[in-house]
Amino acid sequence: MLPTDYSRALPTAQVLIDVGHGGIDGGAHHEELLEKDINLAVAKKLYLLLQNNGIRAILNRSGDYALSDDNRWNPSSSRHRRDLSQRSQLTKEIDTQILISIHVNWAPDRTEYGPLVLHQNEGQSALLAFCIQDAMNRRQNTRGLPRIGKPFYLLNVVKKPAVIVELGFISHEGDRQMLTDPVKQTEIAAAITSGVRNYILLR
Repeated sequence: MLPTDYSRALPTAQVLIDVGHGGIDGGAHHEELLEKDINLAVAKKLYLLLQNNGIRAILNRSGDYALSDDNRWNPSSSRHRRDLSQRSQLTKEIDTQILISIHVNWAPDRTEYGPLVLHQNEGQSALLAFCIQDAMNRRQNTRGLPRIGKPFYLLNVVKKPAVIVELGFISHEGDRQMLTDPVKQTEIAAAITSGVRNYILLR
C-alpha cells in the first residue's frame, strides 16, 4: 500500500548544499583547473563537517554531472536555465531550512582575492551571510563584507534563507593554491560550518 503522506518519502535536512556547476559546465577556470571540481571537493567536506556537528545536510550533486541532465520538466532549450531551475526546484521538494550555494570567484584583476558571501535582500539571509563571511574572514585573515546578490537567479527565486559562498578567486595565485590544497579545503569547510552554527544560535 502506498503511504498517504507522500512527503514522508522525501529527504529532510537543515542545510541544502548547492554544488555549483558540474558536468559540461566547468564554471570559472585557470588553465586546466576548473571551478566545478573545487566546488565539489569543498562541498563534500562541508557536508561531512555539518553532519559531524549534528547539523543535517544534503548535497544536490555528489559527482561530476550537470543538474540540467536531471531536469525533464522544464521545456527550455537552454541547458543553463534548466540547470538553475533544477537547483531551485530542489528547495521546494526537499524540506530544508537554508540553502548554501558553493562557488569560486574570478576577476580580470588578478590582485583580487578572498571570500565573498552574497545574500538575498532579506534579514535571515543577510544574517546567515554575515555569520559565514565573518568565520571565513577569521580563517583566511581577510576583511570582506557580504553583499546583496541582486542579479543571481537562485537568490531571487528561492523562498527560504539562501546565500552564495564564493570561496576565493581562482584568478589569484594565493587563493588558487588555497583552493586546491585538501587541508585548506577542509579549513574553508570548517569556517562555513562555524558560520552556520553561529547562525543557528542567533536566529
